Amino acid sequence: MHRIWLMYDPRRVMVAVAGFVGALAFVIHFILLSSQRYSWIENGTLSAVQAPVGASAPAMAAEMSPLPPGR
Repeated sequence: MHRIWLMYDPRRVMVAVAGFVGALAFVIHFILLSSQRYSWIENGTLSAVQAPVGASAPAMAAEMSPLPPGR
């Protein structure tokens, strides 16, 4: 493994990896913004039909217990 770091400068590799991860994050966010369901700018808020399951049923989540009844 040390021979790889003799061929490549670790600082340049870390900068390249950070740049790649940053570019990947931007691409993922722009893909989400282009979709109708996950665009948080155009829609503002999601309707009850489009919202994720946990967010659309807070009453059901409040009634859930960690243990089955009778224990």
